Amino acid sequence: MSLEAGVAAQVRAESPGASEPRLPGGGTRAARLTRRLRPRYPRPGRTGWRRWIPSWRQSFGGLFAGLGLSTLLLGVAYAATDIPDDLNTYATQQDTVYFWADGTPMARTGWVQRQAMPLEEIPEHVRWAVLAAENEGFYSDPGISVTGVTRALVSTLGGREAQGGSTITQQYVKNVYLAQDRTVRRKFTEAMIALKLGSRMSKDQILEGYLNTSWFGRGTYGIQRAAQAYYGKDVSRLDVSEAAFLASLLKGAGLFDPALGGANHERAVERWSWILDRMVAVGKLSPRERATYKTFPEPHRHSPLSATGGQSEYLVELAAQYAKKAAHLSDKDFDLGGYQIYTTFEKDREALLTEAVTKAQQQARQDHPKAAGTARYGAASLATDGRILAVYGGPDHRTQGYNESNAATVPAGSAFLPFVYAAALEHGIRTTREGAPVPVTGQSLYNGDDGVPVRTPEGPYWDRNGLKVAAHNDRGRSYGPISLHRALALSVNAPFMQLGMDTGLEQVRATAEAAGLLPSSIGAQVPALATGSSTPSAIRMADGYATFAADGVHTEPYSVRQITRNGHPVTLDPPPTRRAMAAATAREVTSALTDAFRTAHPDAEPAPAGKAGTTGDDTAAWYVGTAKNVSTAVVAYRIDLSKSLAPLPLGGLDGTAADSVPYGIWSRAMSRPLG
Repeated sequence: MSLEAGVAAQVRAESPGASEPRLPGGGTRAARLTRRLRPRYPRPGRTGWRRWIPSWRQSFGGLFAGLGLSTLLLGVAYAATDIPDDLNTYATQQDTVYFWADGTPMARTGWVQRQAMPLEEIPEHVRWAVLAAENEGFYSDPGISVTGVTRALVSTLGGREAQGGSTITQQYVKNVYLAQDRTVRRKFTEAMIALKLGSRMSKDQILEGYLNTSWFGRGTYGIQRAAQAYYGKDVSRLDVSEAAFLASLLKGAGLFDPALGGANHERAVERWSWILDRMVAVGKLSPRERATYKTFPEPHRHSPLSATGGQSEYLVELAAQYAKKAAHLSDKDFDLGGYQIYTTFEKDREALLTEAVTKAQQQARQDHPKAAGTARYGAASLATDGRILAVYGGPDHRTQGYNESNAATVPAGSAFLPFVYAAALEHGIRTTREGAPVPVTGQSLYNGDDGVPVRTPEGPYWDRNGLKVAAHNDRGRSYGPISLHRALALSVNAPFMQLGMDTGLEQVRATAEAAGLLPSSIGAQVPALATGSSTPSAIRMADGYATFAADGVHTEPYSVRQITRNGHPVTLDPPPTRRAMAAATAREVTSALTDAFRTAHPDAEPAPAGKAGTTGDDTAAWYVGTAKNVSTAVVAYRIDLSKSLAPLPLGGLDGTAADSVPYGIWSRAMSRPLG
């Protein structure tokens, strides 16, 4: 053997593969196994179409490989999918709803009609009506429906519109996290988030979110707003039949709202009945109870939820201002919405007051067409416990933003005299600088002549122009010595101007404020204060007279009795209450006001307590009175805002003493007894 041949043999012996046996047919064992598993097409040893059919080994191998790859990809997708931190804008926005005193909806504010409710506030039969309709296996499913997702994907890939079949968890994900586009990518993302959400949130939390974010038609989101829009009630008051109808709307409100047409009505009845049957099938409704629901629960044709407009905007403005103050809510917090504000406003009384003012406006346009264009009317009704029951704020808040019932614009005139009388009865009078105050009663006499000079303990009162100040009565009439009780009943100014000086104008001011008038509206401390130079609003005048009727106890006016947010109560400060004057003082003032009413309207029985108010320059006319624990104040005046803020003469717009326009409004507004 040559040297070269020996080296070659040694190299072959030391090679790694040298010891591996060679198999018949050539190649190693590994190579043979690889060739065996590798599909060969067309298959050898087969003829015809069979040459192209893979073996069972190849088929199962491909199936398991596909499943493994799919599982790997789904695992990667699941791990890579994050639950978004930010919810959709429409999922967080809510409106604020205002309710009448009887609990029915009055108005709403906000861009989106939604009111979130905690699940415990939604009756179980309402929840199961939805579950029976949409996802009866909700509490046991993993959060997605494999068949539903597959059907949706196949349908979309086939060029058709994406299908439903989503679980409630998937629908909730779509509502709050995703756009509403119908694409394969969105559907896949929805499924991944739904799976992950199911491990982060309880089923009850998901159901609560779904019920509060779903679209029910008529501009409403959430079951609470749907209950109000279709049945005018809170979700807590829905019966099984009504709940079944609302559940049907989740399939598509445009197809099942009966108000949209006869075909919709037929579909609604059919689906309503089907949902009730499904509730029986899942064991959430007994057959006996199901048999009682034979008549379709017709919803309102039009939603009782209304946007603001007309008088309601004035009411909303008052309630919102009070709510923020009494609940200590910042503008930012309040603007987030979600509040249910239960006001003190009575729907029937508001309608009566508005109708009464509207009739007066129409009559003014006929009798005084030129003056009627600048005529203004403000009115308010309050209960003696401080509740604001109704207001007239103006023709429409959208054309006149300020509220006439809450505006301190014109003098109270002789309607202010009861506060002077109350101050004198409460504090007594001084005619000299020394000594204690002298008590007065309703029978105390004062000079009732027109033009009598006003005096101080030192002599006549001189104004800044160096002129003596004199008191003047309406139409220049003189009465001679007259009791204070009768002077108030007849609205004689002269005794009260002097009475104010004797009592002390600071005491008059303090008494008026204690009774409810705002300090900013009280006139200067000059003799004219006693005859009504102050400019209280209609709300505050009604409030002041209500204090007399409440035996001298004053309650600050309030327009909101309860607030909740998403079903949870919001703490409100109670309206302040104080004793403004002795009960005997208040009763004497009320007695004199009752005689004032009888003098002007002798045929009225029973006689309430009230009087008219006029001003010396004929720029304002009032009527304020209390009956059956309700106090109402009405003011009429003229002002041309395009020229000046100064009031204009009424020029007959207020009617006559025998047929006063403010009294006419007052009497019509007070024709409804307090409920």
